[in-house]
Amino acid sequence: MANGETKEVAKVAGAATAAAAIVVVTVVKVVVVVIAVVVALVVVVVVVVVVILVVVHVIVVVVVVVVVAKVRAATVAATAVAVVIIVVEVIVEVVVVVVVVVAVVVVIVVEVIVVVVVVVVVVVVVVVVVVVVVVIVVVVVVVVVVVVVVVVAVLVIVVGVVVVVEVVILVDVVLLLLLLLFATLKPVAI
Repeated sequence: MANGETKEVAKVAGAATAAAAIVVVTVVKVVVVVIAVVVALVVVVVVVVVVILVVVHVIVVVVVVVVVAKVRAATVAATAVAVVIIVVEVIVEVVVVVVVVVAVVVVIVVEVIVVVVVVVVVVVVVVVVVVVVVVIVVVVVVVVVVVVVVVVAVLVIVVGVVVVVEVVILVDVVLLLLLLLFATLKPVAI
């Protein structure tokens, strides 16, 4: 009888282990999909920001150069200064965008590592201690981790975009002030 009971326990344990493994694999798949979606969202947002910056500043360069050229047709220096200021502005904004991209990538990589570690630990625990409660706890923990990953990634995206916009506004204000200051100077023909 004892031998029969042992076989039954082994069967139940085997079935529970298989069920736990299926749950863990499913959760891992969900985590991977969520992370892929978040990464795609980050890439789209960053690309859109960069495209908008490029388009806006191409327009700004053309407008400023045309206006300065018309107002001070005799001064090549006026146009040169305006172009230099705008080029510096574009460089600053590109650097900001790159920093935002790097920050987002670093955050996502860290989050992926955390998720992988959690899942590995969970798999080990499920294999060693086969209990329904453990499986439930595993699912809850992984779901919480996924939620945290998504929330943090979205926050990073939002903060990054806000930072880019703030820097753009700040640099634009400085550009306008410099152009106004330059416009008050006496033109010197070259």
